Amino acid sequence: MWNRASRTVLRKLWKQFPAVLILGPRQVGKTTLAKAFLPGAFYCDLEDPRTRSLFTSEPRFQIERHTERPMILDEAQMVPVLFETLRGVIDEDRKRNGRYCLLGSAQPTLVRQVSETLAGRVGILELDPLTCSETREGPPSIKPQKLWLRGGFPDALHGDFRQWWESYLRTYVERDLPHLGLQPQPILLRRLLTMLAHHQGGLLNLSQFGSALGVTHHTTQRYIHWMEQTFLLRLLPPYFRNVGKRLTKSPKVYLRDPGLLHHLMNLNTLEELDNHPIRGGSWEGFVIEEIIRRERLVRPHTQFFFWRTAAGAEVDLVLDRGNERIGIEIKAGGTENIHDASRLNAALQDIGARHGYILDQARGVTAMLPQVERRGFFEDLEWLP
Repeated sequence: MWNRASRTVLRKLWKQFPAVLILGPRQVGKTTLAKAFLPGAFYCDLEDPRTRSLFTSEPRFQIERHTERPMILDEAQMVPVLFETLRGVIDEDRKRNGRYCLLGSAQPTLVRQVSETLAGRVGILELDPLTCSETREGPPSIKPQKLWLRGGFPDALHGDFRQWWESYLRTYVERDLPHLGLQPQPILLRRLLTMLAHHQGGLLNLSQFGSALGVTHHTTQRYIHWMEQTFLLRLLPPYFRNVGKRLTKSPKVYLRDPGLLHHLMNLNTLEELDNHPIRGGSWEGFVIEEIIRRERLVRPHTQFFFWRTAAGAEVDLVLDRGNERIGIEIKAGGTENIHDASRLNAALQDIGARHGYILDQARGVTAMLPQVERRGFFEDLEWLP
């Protein structure tokens, strides 16, 4: 099992709150992390019909049966009545922290229930797929390039990753989305996902997608919303500052896991990826996700944007830490192009950033301009600006 970097955050939340909620997509490793962190805990799988029935009919009795040790409640959103019961049990001994670990895949439902009933009583950890630094040491050790191809879901790193993703998508359509109240058309959803894969890193145009699919703007918007909320998509918003330029207002859209992207694009190997037009968008999305995951573990309140003017000047990722902003440009190649550095340097003035970085696949680190540095992304797998 890989050592998850988020374990440090989980430990802090466990000491601070009576309950901790671990959110994340299905099969990302939530259960494995919780069991490794709490080896003596009582584990309940609420997707199991019998267990779910017991907790639905007598939730307080089932919870109080195991007060002598921590409880792991997997897929907690399957039993809505559970949250009101937990609030009552927690409030009877409010100062006792580290008691309940809730796991959930369906983010919109779970977050709403938590915010309504357990506010102030639960810490929230969003568990992402594996990062380069987590898989570097293993076991087994995974090279970053392989992670880029297959994505960060643990089971996708073994065997045929495309077969794994096909099974994952089927489960997503047939089980996950119906649990959220959405009855998707499988063919329509697959077509939309494939269109999004071809559009990786592009501006989101709901009308264009809807027209191509033969559905309304609102139908496309609803599908996009649920895919974002269930961790398949990232909508990266534009950064606005009081500058005298016409700025892009639409978000950029990315499939969050490159394994899904490459499966939809029918890519099996790194050689095929290297010769495919999606290579640049794939690399951009991969690096953006890596940086966001690292940053959130250290600075959970950082906000993430991109910046682009109507004239085409662009910064792929803007980290807004409140007291400072950092601009990052991502290149799939490895040339030390002074023109790229100059364009990024000019953009830094507009977004109010003091430093900018060009991340590529070459080796080494080069100071291009006083405020701009080029870095090989694989030089330091834990690097943050």
